[in-house]
Amino acid sequence: MLGLWMLIDASARNAIINLLGTSPRNPGPLYLLIGFGGQHVLVTMALAGAIEMLITALAYNWATDWVKAATVQKWSSAFRKVQMEAIRSGKKDRTAALRPHQDRLTRLSSEVSIAQFKGMAITWFLLILIYSWVGVVIGDATVAQQTIFLGGTSVNLMQTVIGPIPVWFVIFSLYTVPLSLIFRRLLKHYWLQRYAERKGLPIARSASGATGGSS
Repeated sequence: MLGLWMLIDASARNAIINLLGTSPRNPGPLYLLIGFGGQHVLVTMALAGAIEMLITALAYNWATDWVKAATVQKWSSAFRKVQMEAIRSGKKDRTAALRPHQDRLTRLSSEVSIAQFKGMAITWFLLILIYSWVGVVIGDATVAQQTIFLGGTSVNLMQTVIGPIPVWFVIFSLYTVPLSLIFRRLLKHYWLQRYAERKGLPIARSASGATGGSS
């Protein structure tokens, strides 16, 4: 709902962006922290992406029970093998006998997915807010500040690449996607280590066994 609110309510989104600060003429806490007066827009974008992805990774990690997720994935893999053997055998009684197990597995998978959706509210809220903030910050910068050099060629961050998509959007996405993967994997590994320590499990075996789940 938070993400939908940010997407639909432009006035609320712009109000929050202005509170964060967008230029030397409109300073705010986030702009004062990483805006650098518009002099280093690529650094501003990298830091904004890092902040966004760290917070969303923390929310995702908080909402995910990694042990349960890994267990469900392990059971799903084993169940698929048994199910395929039952189907190949052509015996309806074997297939029917698996239905209660399939129902339980479906329920557990749904529980894991629903729990992860709790973190999606924060994820989409920040995703829309920070992307919008970066766009406004670059838009409020001077033409000289918007211009960067890529491969010896000067490029204005506001010029479009494909359709309405500007250069800054592509570059910022190249920052955020790998940062998201890195932060999520690090937090997942840390959580599993802590879990193994609390349960007195061998850390390497516990972490490697559970990290087979989706990141």
